[in-house]
Amino acid sequence: MRLATLRTDDGTRAARRDGDAYVLLPYTDVGTLLNTGAEWARTAAAPGSERIGVAEASFAPVVPHPNKIICLGLNYATHIKEMGRATPGYPTLFAKYDGSLIGAHDPVTLPVVSDTVDWEAELAFVMGRPARHVTKAEALGFVAGYTVCNDVTVREYQRRTREFLAGKTFEATTPLGPELVTADEFGGEEPDLEIRCEVDGEVMQRSRTSDLLFGIADIVAYVSDIITLLPGDVICTGTPGGVGDGRDPQVYLREGQILRTVIEHLGETRNPCVRETTALTG
Repeated sequence: MRLATLRTDDGTRAARRDGDAYVLLPYTDVGTLLNTGAEWARTAAAPGSERIGVAEASFAPVVPHPNKIICLGLNYATHIKEMGRATPGYPTLFAKYDGSLIGAHDPVTLPVVSDTVDWEAELAFVMGRPARHVTKAEALGFVAGYTVCNDVTVREYQRRTREFLAGKTFEATTPLGPELVTADEFGGEEPDLEIRCEVDGEVMQRSRTSDLLFGIADIVAYVSDIITLLPGDVICTGTPGGVGDGRDPQVYLREGQILRTVIEHLGETRNPCVRETTALTG
């Protein structure tokens, strides 16, 4: 099953893909659907009369307001090497806020305060059940499904301190979607999918999700020992090598470029890069 959060004239709605259309569900978004309880999948599969054609769909972030967005750094050997870092013994965790999330086709905002905006294609997964102190063997049973993310990063701010958060949660920078592909489509196994990032059609990153240093089950087990993972929580698993900051010379996103992130079977995000023009004050 493929789920999405769509923008409508009456606000956002959760939806289920049905061929060339989406069936609207009686929930404001996919996160709200996942929080209805253990029967969310049956609820999502129920018939519905309201439909939007795929070609007309306007995608919000697939989970617009998760309780938590937890991200991993340094989780592919190729990225660890290009950044000159030691291989970590434990998952390297940081967080984002939901104000950083955008839909699959929304503009990536290049902030006025920096020109060092970089791409990071990532597999993300979304929790479907509360998870606390779960074992690696049972961890995948708590995952609702998988989606596409790009952990767009402002490198200058990331490097200002040892903590990553400042460079990772800039306003309107992180595409998430377009769909959540439910975990049952992968037969209860961790997906092994090609992941690719393009800038103006040039391939910058290409790898497979099976190359993760810490896999999905490792991450769920580890994080659930720290805090209870809740339905709708988003976890971004890290990026492979090929980021702009690791190149010689370094390359960053520019206004007018198109950032495309593709994961086999899950879909793609395609986001124009626009320069921030106004700032809120008050």
